Amino acid sequence: MFSHLLDQYLSVLALEKGYSEKTIEAYAGDLNDFLNFVEKRGLSSLDEIKAPHVLLYLSDLRKRGFSAETVARKLSALRGFFRYLALEHGLSENPLALIEGPKLSRKLPVVLSAEEVERILEAPDLTTPIGLRDKAMLELLYASGLRVSELVGLKIYELNLEVGFVRVRGKGDKERLVPIGELAQEALKVYLERGRPKLLGKRLDEPHLFLNRLGRPLSRQRFWQIIKTYATKAGLEATEITPHVLRHSFATHLLERGADLRTVQMMLGHANLATTQIYTHVQAETLRRVHQKYHPRG
Repeated sequence: MFSHLLDQYLSVLALEKGYSEKTIEAYAGDLNDFLNFVEKRGLSSLDEIKAPHVLLYLSDLRKRGFSAETVARKLSALRGFFRYLALEHGLSENPLALIEGPKLSRKLPVVLSAEEVERILEAPDLTTPIGLRDKAMLELLYASGLRVSELVGLKIYELNLEVGFVRVRGKGDKERLVPIGELAQEALKVYLERGRPKLLGKRLDEPHLFLNRLGRPLSRQRFWQIIKTYATKAGLEATEITPHVLRHSFATHLLERGADLRTVQMMLGHANLATTQIYTHVQAETLRRVHQKYHPRG
């Protein structure tokens, strides 16, 4: 009943906003869930959907056991959909105009100390092609703050070791240049000279930078396993260590050493500065702990 409107909206997200296939699937799932809900209650036109129907839907989500974070995500998807309907299809009344989302507790990200990061970076065995690859990946991840999908998706031609930059294609297909630093440059040079050729074998046309034992692109899931292996080897609690932890540590360590928030935002590829501002909360929490530990009246 509403499927043609949903299809049009998803096409706008894909073609005009450049959202990835995975993001489009998530939007489709959330919006279909709501549209199925109102259709089962006999609603057949947009103008019939009112605020009480949205409130009933939110109550239904809670009864089904969805977390506050999931409810907030579904509500955000609905807001975007109804804004589109108002602009493009003349919807007279937005049923979400006065609806407030659930209050979310902001969980601070796990951040490693510089010494803990160093232990992970030193864990790979540099006598093997796999170890050289892992060393290069870990150094690059910490030097650049890339998302894991951006890291494993890198192509050789997106790396410029002479200048010390990597060209990254991030969320929404947006491109950014990120500096990588001398230690990451050196690890990448060694991997390209002594590690990658042995992994590549006869697959000379493979453009991906980081390869598995079969000469194929490394997967996100495999890199998650790799980083947990090195966390354990470094004596850290592996359950807490993910690729995103190195991204968080990258951002926090930059800010602790005087980098400005806008610069860190650009390097992380955040569309909104508010997303980057969580790292100022991390800094504040670190300062509080130091004060508590060392001040005579802490």
